[in-house]
Amino acid sequence: MSVNVRVLQCRPEAVFRVLANGWLYPSWVVGATRMRDVDVSWPEPGSQLRHSLGVWPALINDETHAIEWNPPHRMRIRPTGWPLGEALVTIDVKARASGCVVRIQEEAVAGPVRWIPRPLIDILLWWRNTETLHRLAYLAEGIPEDAPAPTTAEREASGDLAVGSRGMVA
Repeated sequence: MSVNVRVLQCRPEAVFRVLANGWLYPSWVVGATRMRDVDVSWPEPGSQLRHSLGVWPALINDETHAIEWNPPHRMRIRPTGWPLGEALVTIDVKARASGCVVRIQEEAVAGPVRWIPRPLIDILLWWRNTETLHRLAYLAEGIPEDAPAPTTAEREASGDLAVGSRGMVA
């Protein structure tokens, strides 16, 4: 199981506004390239996003199912990408000082991806979700009323972004 953590300079509610907008999914999820449809009830449990992975002409149409929606604390989803398989993803958000801490946990739960040795798949998922949290930070911090401190983009531009242990960005 891969676990990534990142400090964002926004309130947890800003993160959940991004997560609630299914049409933004390919903007923050690495690998998702386009949206095909979003259930009106997204992100309520049982609702779905229909999106694609890959680059044209090699696209895989897949979907993501909402399992748990508890803003501004937790979201659980089950992305599918057959013939590759399925995953279980949990996103936890906790308020912290003027921002929040976001933790994403992902585990391959079905299909051929489960045949990949766990240490290797965990490294690949960790690498992918490091970028996923980076993109989520850009979107969530970009909501002006929720950006009490410089955003990740502004901190990168100024050279003031430090990466700590376990990939935690402060």
